Amino acid sequence: MADLKRKTPVKIGLDASYSLSSQPSGVPVYCRNLIRTLVGKASEDRFFLFYRINRIFRSFLERLPASNCSRRLLEEPSCPLFGRRLGLFHGLNGRLPRYRFKRAVTTFHDMFFLAGDYCTSSFRRRFDVKARETAQRSDWIITVSAFTADQVVEYLGYPRERITVVRSGVDPIPTYSEERLQRFRQQFHLDAPFLLHVGTIQKRKNLNRLVAAFEKLPTDHLLVLAGSPRGYGSEEILDRIERSPVRNRIRCLGYVKSSILHQLYRSATVLAFPSLYEGFGFPLLEAMAADLPAVTSNSSALSEIAGDAAMQVDPEDTEAVGSALHEVITDPGLRESLVERGRRRVSQFSWEATARQTLAVYQKPASFNVPPRHSSPLRG
Repeated sequence: MADLKRKTPVKIGLDASYSLSSQPSGVPVYCRNLIRTLVGKASEDRFFLFYRINRIFRSFLERLPASNCSRRLLEEPSCPLFGRRLGLFHGLNGRLPRYRFKRAVTTFHDMFFLAGDYCTSSFRRRFDVKARETAQRSDWIITVSAFTADQVVEYLGYPRERITVVRSGVDPIPTYSEERLQRFRQQFHLDAPFLLHVGTIQKRKNLNRLVAAFEKLPTDHLLVLAGSPRGYGSEEILDRIERSPVRNRIRCLGYVKSSILHQLYRSATVLAFPSLYEGFGFPLLEAMAADLPAVTSNSSALSEIAGDAAMQVDPEDTEAVGSALHEVITDPGLRESLVERGRRRVSQFSWEATARQTLAVYQKPASFNVPPRHSSPLRG
């Protein structure tokens, strides 16, 4: 942690398992960018990137982000052997090994598995136990939004005074020539202006209501869905799309790599993101970074992340969702205002700030066996 001008370098362990993904979305994006920025900002410290056994071999296919990094296998029996040499261990996605490190920090991105009917009951039970055990072993917790911080207190009984909100950053979105974007639209048969939704097709993304709102729009726009089709509840959603009277104007692209996603952001008319639950909301910031106006929810973390830079609606009110989309589509002045406000808003989110604030958390005092103030009953 060079910024803090300590004399002795610190050995820091990071659970880097989630940084490896063939289809990176929110958590892998956070892990990759935080690791990259941390190791550069704290160049005097030594970082050990831990990978679970199903990821360790794949990690060798990627270069280490800096010379002050090395790889380690993250398995329970090996933790006592190496853990004593670490000054701190950071679990980057709501999990810690079952071992008492000198100091342990955990990042929680969301609590969707307890907050509603957004996963199977077996998934809910399994991750409820993991989350509670992790919270008990954490000296300090980082959350990516104040919304998630409040939910960690509510569901896990963790003391709010030992939680620090550190918002994620966002990468710049490249610009493209109009000729390039025209070829791109032709390649993907986007032969009309379109609304864009980014995210896995799953229940908490509220896609049934989005499709219903889209059906009533008096416009020839397309609706483009970019995201994996394998989320919880996706079969019902895909069936709803197939039965839609405007099915010929709905494009389901599946997961798309970043170069394609960036061109979608730069080509769309509006981001339609009325999700029922988000712990952060990367697509919202990415849209702002691409000068794309957005319609989003006035609930979960989305209202907090959006600020005044997006149209916010009640995600359970289909009429309100449709009305907001129609207003943005038909009002050029509103679109320009949202784009300008989005530029100001997105400038407040950087990976440099995320790393700096994370390093400051690493200096927080250790306090093992944090007792929960209460236990919330398992929902669902």
